[in-house]
Amino acid sequence: MSDFTGRCLCGAVTFSGTWGGDPLRACHCSQCRRWSGHVWAAAGTADLTIRGAVKWFRSSDQAERGFCPQCGSSLFWRQLDGSGVEVAPGAVDNPTGQRLQGHIYVADKGDYYDIADGLPQESQG
Repeated sequence: MSDFTGRCLCGAVTFSGTWGGDPLRACHCSQCRRWSGHVWAAAGTADLTIRGAVKWFRSSDQAERGFCPQCGSSLFWRQLDGSGVEVAPGAVDNPTGQRLQGHIYVADKGDYYDIADGLPQESQG
């Protein structure tokens, strides 16, 4: 586990925390692709402090997604049961301390790209 800081594109939302929980994986499900514009990637946090207004969108019966209401940056994904928040590494300041560990929901991936990095692939989550 290591500490990190980050922000949205416009800087209205900043955050800091400690990595922990789920490893950094790329999600290829249709919801994540529509939300991010391509592939969503996130890693779990052990603790997270968010500063600034975040808009939360309930995307399913299990989870919601957090974004900056000013610039629209996709930042967070969290379980509704409160079991943790995952953070997009693209919004984290370098060095992130993260490396992609695998791919999930590859059965639902877009037809316009291939996954050829040799990392583990799960057909579902």
